[in-house]
Amino acid sequence: MKEYSVVPNKDVTGWVVKIEDVAPTDEYDERDQAVEKALEIAEKNKPSRVLIMDKNHEVESERTF
Repeated sequence: MKEYSVVPNKDVTGWVVKIEDVAPTDEYDERDQAVEKALEIAEKNKPSRVLIMDKNHEVESERTF
């Protein structure tokens, strides 16, 4: 199962979509944009899981496809 995550960037000025918590794919200004993209990627690559983090890098929600 592939795992994707949405996390804040280093300065918390943007949001990053990561694959397997290693390779960032894209960076977005808005958290909602990053979440939408991560969910879209995960749905196309089933089975997969998306972890959505808050600005403190704590898991806020999780979605499984």
